[in-house]
Order: sequence, then C-alpha cells, then structure tokens
Amino acid sequence: MGKIIAIANQKGGVGKTTTSVNLAASLGVLEKKVLLIDADPQANATSGLGIDVEKIEMGTYQLLEHSSKAEETIMKTESPNLDLIPAHIDLVAIEIELVDMDQREYMLARAIRHLKDTYDYILIDCAPSLGLLTLNALTASDSVIIPIQCEYFALEGLGKLLNTIKSVQKIHNSSLDIEGLLLTMFDSRLRLSNQVVEEVQKHFDEMVFDTIIQRNVRLSEAPSYGESIINYDAGSKGAANYLSLAQEIITKNDA
Repeated sequence: MGKIIAIANQKGGVGKTTTSVNLAASLGVLEKKVLLIDADPQANATSGLGIDVEKIEMGTYQLLEHSSKAEETIMKTESPNLDLIPAHIDLVAIEIELVDMDQREYMLARAIRHLKDTYDYILIDCAPSLGLLTLNALTASDSVIIPIQCEYFALEGLGKLLNTIKSVQKIHNSSLDIEGLLLTMFDSRLRLSNQVVEEVQKHFDEMVFDTIIQRNVRLSEAPSYGESIINYDAGSKGAANYLSLAQEIITKNDA
C-alpha cells in the first residue's frame, strides 16, 4: 500500500515545486514507483518535467471535477519510475466550481485513493495558498512535507499552516500526519541561514528532516531545461541533497 504525501506551504518561493519534482525523481531513481500530482494552477511541476503545458488535454482539473478517471490523466515522464498527473492554467477555475459542491474537500481523495495500490509514493505539489485546492490535497494525503526557506521570514505564516493542518485533522482527515519540516535554500556562509536552522530545530526538534537542501545553481537551472536535478546533473550538490531526503523518507516509512 502506497503513501500519499502533500508538499504544502501557503508562502510562495519556499521550494515547494523544486522539492516535489526532485523528491519524486529521487524516489524513482531509488526504485520506488512514484506518481506526482501537480495541484498548482501555475503548472510548474508539469513544465519542470519537460511537459508542454499548452498541450495538456486531461489533468488535475478533470480529476477534481470527476470528468476523467485518474488513469486517463496519468502521463509517463522521462524520469525512471515517475508518472505525472499534469496541471494546466484552467485549474484556476476549479476553486470557484467546487464551492457549491457537496463534500467538495473530498474530490481529490475519492479520485486517487485506489492508486495507492499501484504506487509506493504519491506526491502532491500544492498551490501557494490555503484554498480549496490545498484543502483537497491535505484531505487526500497521509502526511505533509512543509518546506521552509532559510531566510528572515521563514517562520512567518507557519503557525497559520499548522492550524490549517490541525483543522483538517479534526474535520476531514484524522490520520493526516506531518512527514516533516524541510529546510531549503540553505547557504552555510550566511549567519542568518544558520540562525534559521537553529531556530527551527530548537522549536520543532524531531519534526525537522535531517537533510537540509542547500542553495545550488544547478538546482535553479534544471527547470528551465524541463528536467529534474537527477536528470540534469546527477553529480550536483542539489541532486545529493534530494537523494538524501528520499532515502530519509524511505527509511522512516520502512521502519
């Protein structure tokens, strides 16, 4: 039975999509069968895996409105063992369309629950908001990874996200767990980066992943080539970081 993990933070620019794409590719390289669901209307996870967003005919939008079965929306990618349910800009409309529906928070959960028999890991790249799309992702998931950038406003908004997670646990999904807090964009030369790491580790202790994602030029270049860091430069520091994170998650879940 596979595990569904949402990657969420309502703050933009914290490394959500970078983590979704590269963690998915790393788990695939480590011989896990992985599905990545792009639940962000910006569709960066889709283009980051080399898929032309303009040519998408079926994806997360059709999945959420239940006009297509999950299997019809799944695409193969060039990364080993990694499939994708792509997004398109039309996903912007789904929040408005879902508002009047019964049980609107459970649309994604119903559509993908059976896929846990097919995949070891299903990752959901969430939009940078706490709207209905993210609520659907959290309701459908077993756990959530929260990326936190090692910068001045790192903890701003984290309390709000943790309150949303508590509320989802109470009302929609009592088994939702926090997989871990992931420190991203770390620059060891900056005192501020080191202070943020200390602060987060002090406050959240065992909830924080041991792996820290360091700032890496190759990591920022890879999406413009439509490749994960594993495909783009497997020898880079960014690739080593994400492979380490994937291994940490596998070890934790196999224990």
